[in-house]
Amino acid sequence: MESAVIRDKERSRLELERQETIEKLEHLRLDLLSMAEPTADETDVDAYEREKILSLVQSLQRKLESIERAIQLVEQGNYGICQNCGERIDPARLEILPQATLCLKCQREFERRNRR
Repeated sequence: MESAVIRDKERSRLELERQETIEKLEHLRLDLLSMAEPTADETDVDAYEREKILSLVQSLQRKLESIERAIQLVEQGNYGICQNCGERIDPARLEILPQATLCLKCQREFERRNRR
């Protein structure tokens, strides 16, 4: 019974994070749509703003994918378990980053490998 309560709490927190991320994405996409089409004499500031928004959209899309993966893990009963080494993810890490699927050690290794 207790594990079902914990699972519901984790899922609720992830669902809230998911909804907030979707709202941010929609807001940024509306911002992009409201921007005038670029012209040949477009200012650098407009191009910079558009690129900045596109970068934020891509980042939020990746975050949304991570959240959805974490929700799947909750449903499978594997939430909070590192998908690489199988160890428990520090609860403090999950509190800050509820969509985390890797422990801090494995995350650092993943980022180190991907920088090359």
